[in-house]
Amino acid sequence: MQAQGLYDPNNEHDACGVGFIAHIKGQKSHSIVEQGLLILKNLDHRGAVGADPLMGDGAGILIQIPDQFYREEMAKQGVTLPPPGEYGVGMVFLPKEQASRIACEQEIERAVLAEGQVVLGWRDVPVNRDMPMSPTVREKEPVIRQVFIGRGSDVIVQDALERKLYVIRKTASAAIQNLQLKHSKEYYVPSMSSRTIIYKGLLLADQVGTYYLDLQDERCVSALGLVHQR
Repeated sequence: MQAQGLYDPNNEHDACGVGFIAHIKGQKSHSIVEQGLLILKNLDHRGAVGADPLMGDGAGILIQIPDQFYREEMAKQGVTLPPPGEYGVGMVFLPKEQASRIACEQEIERAVLAEGQVVLGWRDVPVNRDMPMSPTVREKEPVIRQVFIGRGSDVIVQDALERKLYVIRKTASAAIQNLQLKHSKEYYVPSMSSRTIIYKGLLLADQVGTYYLDLQDERCVSALGLVHQR
C-alpha cells in the first residue's frame, strides 16, 4: 500500500474488534442480545491471548437496560422500581474481601445521597462459576453487583439523571481511591446509566454470554447490542 492523500500505511495497526447490531425500528428482543454475542464470538480473532489460552485481554457487550427483567428481579427483594428512565443501574465490580467491599458500597451510597438521588437497592449479578476459566482470572474475579439508583426530586428529565449518575460514579471512585484500601484496585464500574448496561470482564469473546447468566435469560431484551473484544 502506498501513501495517498490523507492515508498513510504506517498508521495501519492491529486493533480491538468492535461490532454493532440494532433493530432498525427499535424493537427490543432477546434475539438482538443473542446476535450481539454471536458477533462477539466471531470477533475472537481480534482478541489478544497470551501463554494462557483461557485468558484474554477482555470482552463485553453493551445493551439497553432490560427494564421488565430487572423490575421482576428486584421485586423478589421487595423493591419496586420507578418507571423506565427514572432510575439508573450501575454495574459494579467489588473486592472479594468483605471489609473493602462494604467500604466501596458505602462510598457509592454516600455519593448517591450527596447528589440528591435515591439508593433503591443492590442486586447480586448471577454468574457461571462452573465454566472453564483461567486460574489467574479466577483468582482476581470480583464480586459483581448492580446498584439501582432512583431520581431525586430535583431531577425532571432523563438527561439530568444521566449527568447525576456520571457525577456519582466519578465522585465514588475518587473517594474510594482516597481510602487507600488494600483491595481498592479491585473496584471498577463498567457502567452507570439510566439507558444502557455493560456486561464485561477479563474474558474471552465466547465466554461473555456463558459467564453472565443474565444474558441467557429470555427477559433480557434490547434493541441494540455493541460488542467489544480487546
